[in-house]
This record gives sequence, structure tokens and C-alpha cells, in this order.
Amino acid sequence: MESAAEPAAPLPGPARPQDPPEPAGNPSDALLAEGELTVRGRIQEASNAVLYCTVAQDGHSTSCVYKPVAGERPLWDFPDGTLAQREVAAYEISRACGWDLIPPTVLRDGPYGTGMVQEWIDPPESSDEVPELLALVEDEEPEPGWKAVGLAQIGEGRTALLVHADHPRLRRLAVLDAVINNADRKGGHLLPGADGAFFAIDHGVTFHAEDKLRTLLWGWAGEPLTDEALAVLRGLQDALADGRPLAARLAELLTDPEIAALRARVAGMLRSGRHPEPSGEWPAIPWPPV
Repeated sequence: MESAAEPAAPLPGPARPQDPPEPAGNPSDALLAEGELTVRGRIQEASNAVLYCTVAQDGHSTSCVYKPVAGERPLWDFPDGTLAQREVAAYEISRACGWDLIPPTVLRDGPYGTGMVQEWIDPPESSDEVPELLALVEDEEPEPGWKAVGLAQIGEGRTALLVHADHPRLRRLAVLDAVINNADRKGGHLLPGADGAFFAIDHGVTFHAEDKLRTLLWGWAGEPLTDEALAVLRGLQDALADGRPLAARLAELLTDPEIAALRARVAGMLRSGRHPEPSGEWPAIPWPPV
């Protein structure tokens, strides 16, 4: 994540009142949800209000990001004041999959009202630990270990091939994005962590009832899902059944039609046994892509 900038300024508008759902049970979730939240600065580059904070309780503390509902900009295709809930719902799904792709994320009250609070990911100490996940190459076909996404304009009438790494963690993320219907998987939403790992952030435009999947991770489109992914999807299908704890938590974050569409996406992927392909009815690549 970007470093914090100047101290936070007052945010416009009231936060939408609601009772946050109970944390999922991860120790980090409890600290994020219950600790004292202190704003340290504001990240200026973000399109919505993103505040760099610390949270502390009983001698434990961590850095985090706080995105208050009051700082969300309206979108034409998503209901106002719902992005924070969608970020938390994405974490709940990631956690249910067992893939640890999204940093711990909760919904709670804060200095500017209800908002999403997510654990801060510190960058690696050395650039050598940062995995290369996306690239533009002049070849017509990707090198071994890479998957082609498509041609991209790079100026002066030139094009280059956009590729992403054929990385198992990235492939899991492609499955997760298809499940949550992520409309904005950009390169800048992948944060390098320690030991060559990376994490996915910015899931505010997810879970729409209509197909809105936009991603840079189309390299596996149409290919068979891995056995691991199929097993995870079967477990997720069970966890989304009425009366299960995950379904109850999501009911506090999403609408009934959105949950029904979520279940339909999981069932559809299990029926096809393949990664989804672009529908052609919606731009397949987010813009800007980074």
C-alpha cells in the first residue's frame, strides 16, 4: 500500500447507520474490530477516502486502512454506501476458501463513522522479494511461466502483449474474482508481502447481481479448473447454504439478489468445471489497468 500522506481532513456526509456483523474469528479480525482506531494520515492517490491508521488493544497493535462509508464516491451501477460491506464480504469469501488472499477485513465504527478496516500489508524489505506478476512483452506468444491476456496499446500506434504470471496463487485469485464478480481487478490491487507472497485489495465493486467481471487475469479463461479449485468451490457451495454461518454473515453485508447471484456463480463454475470467459457484454479489462 502507498505510504500515508497528510493528516485526514473532515469527510462529507454521514455514514450509513448499521450494526456491523460479528468478526469471522481470526485474531486479527478481533483486534481490527475492537481495538482503539487512531487516524494517522490520508492516502491521497485513492479515488475514495482511504485513511492510514493504527489499532490497539491490550498491548497489541497493528497498522491498518480505514475506508469510511462517508468517504465513498457514488457509482452509477452500485448502490450508494455499500462499498465497505462488499470489501468485508470479499474477505469472508476468501477466508472461507482457505486461500488467505485478502488481508483481514472488518466492518466497524470509526472516527468518521461506519467503515471498512483492513490490516496493512508492509512491503518487502528488498525488491528481490517482489514477485513479477504482470508484464508487457513484444513477443506474439508468452514465454513459459506466463499467460497471455491480450494486446495493449502502448503509444505511437504500437502494441504489446499483456501477460501475467502462471502462478498458483494468482490462479486462485482468478477463481476468487470470478466468484465475487470483481469488476476492478487491476495490477495496482496486488500488494507484495513477505517471502514472495502477495495480497489482493480494493474489493468495493464486487458481488453485483449482473455479470461485471473485469480483470487482468484472463490467462486461464476457458481452461479446466484445478482439482483444488473444484474442491474449494464445492466446500464454498455448502458454506453458502441457508442457515450456515457464512451465509448468515453475508446476509448482513449483501442483498438477497446478490447472494442468489453469488450462489449461481459458484454452481455455474462447478457445472462447467472451467474458468469463465469474457461475456462480451461488458468490458473485460479494467481501465486504467494499473
